[in-house]
Amino acid sequence: MDTALQLLDMVLHVDKFLGQFVQDYGVWVYGILFAIVFAETGLVVLPFLPGDSLLFIAGAMCATGAMNEWVLAGLLLLAAVTGNTVNYMVGSWIGPKVFDHQWRFLDQKALLKTHMFYEKHGGKTLVMARFIPIVRTFAPFVAGVSQMTFARFQLFNVIGAVIWVFGLVFAGYFFGNLPFIKQYLNLIVLAGIGAAVVPLVLGGLWKLVRGKARDTRAS
Repeated sequence: MDTALQLLDMVLHVDKFLGQFVQDYGVWVYGILFAIVFAETGLVVLPFLPGDSLLFIAGAMCATGAMNEWVLAGLLLLAAVTGNTVNYMVGSWIGPKVFDHQWRFLDQKALLKTHMFYEKHGGKTLVMARFIPIVRTFAPFVAGVSQMTFARFQLFNVIGAVIWVFGLVFAGYFFGNLPFIKQYLNLIVLAGIGAAVVPLVLGGLWKLVRGKARDTRAS
């Protein structure tokens, strides 16, 4: 419970944590930020790390001279691309085992539909997922499991990473130090998380209700 509260505190007050990192570690903060972005995008077990807010606030700190914006953006772009690639590779390694074996708890038809969906709409999904917490961690993994072709995956992986990293870092660089933004940063972070997560939850609930309604009619 304490760990969860500490992580929540870090997400909501990432500006304070990042400022402390810069003071304590100096130039090594680039490596710390690289590791955080790589872990969030590359490790399925760490979807809760503060990606969007971290990029924005890091960009705002660059505007104060604490870091170099171009070095930061370049390193975080590399972290985002390689993180997604590792995630995809893990999924692609698991994928054949999922498709080749008749696991009782897996719906093979659903898996094939997922594969077809990613071949048709996977590019848009990967780009949009960059801006949705939790989803951006699982999207490349699912792309690998569904056996989306590597060339197509990398094309949209890079496009999404460029838009995500450069967009948020430079948004923070130009707007992050405005008094209004700094005063209500915590609320903005919460609003951003809510705007991304709530539609997904409502969509999942809607599908669940529709599925139960179909089962009731069928019976």
